[in-house]
Amino acid sequence: MSSELDAALFAADELLLVPDHLMLRDGPATGHAVLMAGGRFRDVGPADALIARHPHLTPLHLPGKLLMPGMIDAHHHLTQSFGKSLAYGEPSEIFRRVWVPLESSLDDEFVYMASKLAALESLRGGFTTVCDAGTRAPGDIGAVAAAVQEAGLRCVLGLICNDGGNDSTAADRQAIQSHAAQFLRQWSDAELVHPSLAISVPEAASDQMLVAVSALCAEARTIFQTHVNEHLASVERSVVQRGRRPLELLAQLGALGPQVLIAHGTLVTPSELVLLRDTDTAVSYNPVASQWKGNAVAPANLMAAMGIRFGLGTDATRSDAFRLMDAAEAAQKLAFGMAIGDASSGGGWTWFDHATHEGARAVGLDHLTGEIAVGKAADFLIVDVDTPEMCTSVDLTWDLVRLGNRDQITAVFVAGRLRLWEGWPPDWDARALQERLARVAHAAMERAPIVRLHPTAAEHRRLTMAAATSARNSQ
Repeated sequence: MSSELDAALFAADELLLVPDHLMLRDGPATGHAVLMAGGRFRDVGPADALIARHPHLTPLHLPGKLLMPGMIDAHHHLTQSFGKSLAYGEPSEIFRRVWVPLESSLDDEFVYMASKLAALESLRGGFTTVCDAGTRAPGDIGAVAAAVQEAGLRCVLGLICNDGGNDSTAADRQAIQSHAAQFLRQWSDAELVHPSLAISVPEAASDQMLVAVSALCAEARTIFQTHVNEHLASVERSVVQRGRRPLELLAQLGALGPQVLIAHGTLVTPSELVLLRDTDTAVSYNPVASQWKGNAVAPANLMAAMGIRFGLGTDATRSDAFRLMDAAEAAQKLAFGMAIGDASSGGGWTWFDHATHEGARAVGLDHLTGEIAVGKAADFLIVDVDTPEMCTSVDLTWDLVRLGNRDQITAVFVAGRLRLWEGWPPDWDARALQERLARVAHAAMERAPIVRLHPTAAEHRRLTMAAATSARNSQ
């Protein structure tokens, strides 16, 4: 990390920053600068011109540094992140055995702590925005909102609107819709919290609720989130119970559209890809979730070629944007590219774009963030590229995908404020939060009726050693 810079240099509301490299929409530029004021980029262009236009400001030079857009996590579960190791080696649909029981046992204080720690992880990993798909924890979703605002993370925050399916009553549906409308109004003017509505999976809601929630989001110009075509079991249940695959069901109901963000979309037919394209429905491509949970891999490279909007999501796995981009490329190559001789599999720029401005399009915030441009929110990273791995770079964009590391992040800004300096927040005690949450997390996991089907590494070794000892004794 840089020793010549200090966090105190970035305290002013108005800054003229002159990095060695500036990542613009069409690629990295040298000799450029940005003016940041009032939480927005106010001027961007050649450094000499900016310095001349703003003589009242002292340029802050950033040698060896790249200034780039903060990255967008298009699919997260902030209240699940503390239990991420519960997912290792588990077969599909772990939400039934792990996440629903775990979240249902959390109180507001725990939700707040877990969400704030997850927000810190996201910032440390280079994310300035996350799209949270909603928590099943009882209580007020305001605990999540408070946590992300205090951490300084921009969040598209989903309120779950499940009504249980087609057996729900009109009164139940009306109560949920009223609460949803109130939630959208409550957070409509917040700086960092952008309200969204969510249904966990289409089978968790009635036809009427799917239509109503999608329509509410379209009217409010916000995002309707739902997990769609993720697991084979859920696709088959939908065919048996509703006569359509989940994505087909949403299309039949008229619930798809530019306000919709489907999570995963790993099991999509050619005709469903056409539905996504023709309705301008967005997708979160979650490659690490495919690796960790054994899901299929969404055909994201094909989606890009077809013009389907998508972003990259962590799904509460590993909040490291650089490793997420690397996984996005690698998963496409392993699942699709190698068999057809496609060595590039989209190229590094594809995955960088979908982690930044294309990710912002997917979560409905492209008017606000995702790129270094005049008028956009000053959500950005200062990254050290004066490293042995990158000092001879001939393609900085692809090198960020292949070689970038969160340890290279010197600073993270959201809405023009310094939120992280060399991995830690400058204005609140993150280590105290870690210690506080660690004291109660294991008790919460033990208290919840979680069913894990895969042993931990220690359990595996103990069982292996016991089996070996038994075999020797029987000889």
